[in-house]
Amino acid sequence: MAKLRIAVLYDIWYEDTQENEESKPSRKRRKPDKEDRQEIHEALREAGHSPFYATVDGTRDSLAGLAKTECDLVFNLTASWAGDDTKDVHLAAYLDLCGFKYTGAGPFGIHLSQNKSLAKKIFAFHGIRTPYFAGVYRGRLDWAHDNLSFPVIVKPAREDGSIGIEFNAVCDSIKELMERIHDIHEKFDSPALIEEYIEGRELYVTVLGNDNPVALPVVELDLSRLPEGTPKIAGADVKWRTGTEAYRKTKSIIPTDLEEKTVKTLNDTAIAAYQAVELRDYGRIDMRLDKEGKIYVLEVNPNPWLHSKAEVALAAKESGRSYPALIEEIVNLALSRYGA
Repeated sequence: MAKLRIAVLYDIWYEDTQENEESKPSRKRRKPDKEDRQEIHEALREAGHSPFYATVDGTRDSLAGLAKTECDLVFNLTASWAGDDTKDVHLAAYLDLCGFKYTGAGPFGIHLSQNKSLAKKIFAFHGIRTPYFAGVYRGRLDWAHDNLSFPVIVKPAREDGSIGIEFNAVCDSIKELMERIHDIHEKFDSPALIEEYIEGRELYVTVLGNDNPVALPVVELDLSRLPEGTPKIAGADVKWRTGTEAYRKTKSIIPTDLEEKTVKTLNDTAIAAYQAVELRDYGRIDMRLDKEGKIYVLEVNPNPWLHSKAEVALAAKESGRSYPALIEEIVNLALSRYGA
């Protein structure tokens, strides 16, 4: 393959340089030695490409600068616009309008994935098991399953990265439920997704590909060491808050005790969910396995975190792919979609 000039595109905003606890919550990545963009840049350079960084910072000037960028491919790592995690869909659309070739999900796939209520309706249409749910926004009920019952988990309907998911997200009473819905409306001005709480194991399957996607080995977020009485959920403390006990006592592992039949069902379900919301190149499907062996799709993640210590890279390593090989495979998958 010809060596390419590749723009490694990421978003920056004021919270990158200063902490503001009163602001709208946003994704705080784990603080590794190197950022994912640095590792991707190095992997691309090692493969013989000519990578360079490009940024959008929430200003029109940065969009104008991006439009003038000359490259063969954009490696799209944007996750927000000016810190708003719901606006990454518009950045993908902008890349389309500018005629760029780029990695990962397009605006349609991002929208379907990010709107959790809509995604769950699509899963139901395709026969993909997902927890019963209801959607509500400031007194207006969007949808509710008749079989929905306590306990439930309540989260913002249009955020990702566990944003807005605290341990009090699991509710056992009407009082707790109403307080939680009010909290989400006030903090996020977002519809609340009220979802059947599935007690079980948190399992992730990475999917790579387009026409014939493949599933990588299953990764489990081990929540077994959370303090007694704490809901076993992948909330913000577990995912991003490095100083918390929950963060220190949880880790992602390759499970070794899953039956072959269960692994196949997890893989098939992940691929079906990936295709249902039209993801591209790579994605991660979050699922729960209950004590009866039933598998539930919780959500799908377009353009998931690609740090070498994160779940996607862990699954790739287990499959025999090195980190540079994973990055090059994503590049090749993107280019093949454009006929390049």
